[in-house]
Amino acid sequence: MRAKVGDRLHFKGRQVGMKEHTAEVTAVLGEKGEPPYRVRHDNGHEAVVVPESDCTVESRD
Repeated sequence: MRAKVGDRLHFKGRQVGMKEHTAEVTAVLGEKGEPPYRVRHDNGHEAVVVPESDCTVESRD
C-alpha cells in the first residue's frame, strides 16, 4: 500500500459493531509512500496507523 498526504484511507468494519470509516492522511512516516501513516479520522481523532488488507486508498489526484 502506498499513500500520500491528502489521500483518504477507507477502513472496513472487521469486527461486529465496527462501522466502516475514513481518515485523511496527514503525514507519511514510511519510505516511498509506505506505512505507517499519521491520519485524521472523520470524527477528528488523530492516530498513527499501519493499515491492513481490509483498507483501501482513495487518491486525492
